[in-house]
Amino acid sequence: MRWLPLVFFVALAACEAAPVARPLPVPERTQQTPQTQSGNSSQAELRQRADRAARNFVEVVETVEPVAERECRRVAPRMNCDFLIVVDDRPGQPPNAFQTVARNGQPLLAFNLGLIASVENADELAFVMGHEASHHIMGHLGRMQQNAAVGAVIFSGLASMSGASAANVRTAEEFGAAVGARTYSKDFELEADRLGTIITKRAGYDPIRGARFFTRIPDPGNRFLGTHPPNAARIDIVRRTASQI
Repeated sequence: MRWLPLVFFVALAACEAAPVARPLPVPERTQQTPQTQSGNSSQAELRQRADRAARNFVEVVETVEPVAERECRRVAPRMNCDFLIVVDDRPGQPPNAFQTVARNGQPLLAFNLGLIASVENADELAFVMGHEASHHIMGHLGRMQQNAAVGAVIFSGLASMSGASAANVRTAEEFGAAVGARTYSKDFELEADRLGTIITKRAGYDPIRGARFFTRIPDPGNRFLGTHPPNAARIDIVRRTASQI
């Protein structure tokens, strides 16, 4: 997997995401067959879609990133608010976006080609970007790691007190970490949706239109230890937050 700086994305989208086939030369005064015309039309359409996706992405990054950084400095002035946007260029991957932190402490917002191609408009992309930035601003990664550590200690301690073997204690520790990490994950998602709505709107995009992204992804429902809240709850918090800005 390669992480590409944003500056390389336009060339990537035009070349790798939608390659243009080189058709065989057509003899003079000979019309192309319908099949060839259809193939060329499909390739041209793919290239246009890739170009639109690239332009949307660049526009949204240039607009949303400074707003997210201002909001970060306002909410968490002691936090590193210098976001770095990166693109995973592996083809064929399912749509994905996430927030993490580099070894030097710089916050990373990562998007893959599948996600960039799956959004229907700039508002959706802006909302996803605002949402991921909000995870960092709210300190969710650190809070999740802390919850995982607490869960690991509790579960391994209980297993040890019950006389479990060393292997079973380690298994309990791993399970406890997983449970701890998921304990407040739904709350974290809703918090990020709320702040993401604010960032999206302040960047000049429509968060309600952007949240329609949720209507096209599987609804996780309200499962025990699920990592994401129901889509309806997420759309509701976006609407309520947008009405208050």
